[in-house]
Amino acid sequence: MKERQTKIAAITGAGSGIGRAVAVELVRSGWSVALAGRRTETLRETAELSEADEEVLTVRTDVSQPEEVTALFAAVRDRFGRLDLLFNNAGTFGPGGVPLEELPYDAWRHVVDTNLTGAFLCAQAAFRQMKEQDPRGGRIINNGSISAHTPRPQSIAYTATKHALTGLTKSLSLDGRPYGIACGQIDIGNAATDMTERMRTGTLQANGELAVEPVMDVADVASTVRHMAELPLEANVQFATVLATAMPYVGRG
Repeated sequence: MKERQTKIAAITGAGSGIGRAVAVELVRSGWSVALAGRRTETLRETAELSEADEEVLTVRTDVSQPEEVTALFAAVRDRFGRLDLLFNNAGTFGPGGVPLEELPYDAWRHVVDTNLTGAFLCAQAAFRQMKEQDPRGGRIINNGSISAHTPRPQSIAYTATKHALTGLTKSLSLDGRPYGIACGQIDIGNAATDMTERMRTGTLQANGELAVEPVMDVADVASTVRHMAELPLEANVQFATVLATAMPYVGRG
């Protein structure tokens, strides 16, 4: 049997939730992983959970800051020599329960800077590295959301950035073709993380009522990302939707 060559992934928002679950899944599947996030202590916790210190690099990174993104990908190149996968996962929902007409400008900018500009900056840096490395190519997986399709009430900043992320994914797919760079998007609904804890107690619905929503194991998201990541570059999952089966999405209103 041919020995498997170790592949290299960079994961943003790796200090918790979906990013942490994907990092652990990839490391346990034989990948080397660079963990990026704004809090060093939570990145270290993720690294400890992966149980493979020599295969993990932690880099404190605010993805909305170009110089920090540049430093992240330089660190990946210096440590591992190449990059096979970027999981563009860092994101924020912004202030919850704030009506559109009361949303502060600074809150809007924070969500846009993190979810959209941060995703662009990381994708751009990964694209450059994948284009120049030998062998050339790699894969970018963007973390979209059910909100890339259908909004929740009072979520205009988050929803706008997630719709925009779909355009980013499509453009990356097109521009990456000549260089062996594949790009896909995973749209996730109600994975059990700290961000979705409110689903267990009741969250605002389109009809104005509060309702408890079902959630799914975040490990199911991680295994889906791993499947997308481990396809040969000749194949690509362009869009995948993974959600708690009974959540109010189809027919959300």
